[in-house]
Amino acid sequence: MLIGYMRVSKSDGSQILDLQKDELLKAGVLLEQIYQDFDSGKNDDRNGLNVCLKALRAGDTLVVWKLDRLGRNLRHLVNTVHNLSDREIGLKVLTGQGAQIDTNTSHGKLVFGIFAALAEFERDLISERTKAGLDAARSRGRNGGAPYKITAEKLRLAQAAMEKRETNVSQLCKELGITRQTLYRHVSPNGELRNDGKKLLKIP
Repeated sequence: MLIGYMRVSKSDGSQILDLQKDELLKAGVLLEQIYQDFDSGKNDDRNGLNVCLKALRAGDTLVVWKLDRLGRNLRHLVNTVHNLSDREIGLKVLTGQGAQIDTNTSHGKLVFGIFAALAEFERDLISERTKAGLDAARSRGRNGGAPYKITAEKLRLAQAAMEKRETNVSQLCKELGITRQTLYRHVSPNGELRNDGKKLLKIP
């Protein structure tokens, strides 16, 4: 059975589904087997798409007008199609850059394999760039991750406040603009400096 899915980004009427619907009908999809969304392709969790994917059964084929109707994120597209493949469900793209994809044919599977390889390549590049950035930061004496929001001045105020039992820790953190985790990383509950606090104040 052919199951169709169509999507436009806006629900205010500035974009309509007529073109996609006509093409899906021409491809042999029955009107009652077409699912739709009025949502951005950046959102992976779309109600119409979720219902559509649940309606698909082994041997069915999901038909879309263009590949970007499923989503604009290559990794999400690849994961979605792999999931369909595992369930023995095909995918057919009618037009656009993914028009050669028809996982019911050997040629279509080859084209999708290229898309999957590109997604893996993209993932590896991101990983390599992240690692290189962290290595460069460490070589300059910096650790990875977001910088602490605590300064030496804030630390001294926190230390003095924590020495008082009546101090409201949540209020203190709010006033200093830091998290509890950052506070307790530098100061103990009774106001004593911890290792990170001593490093910040340059105390041996």
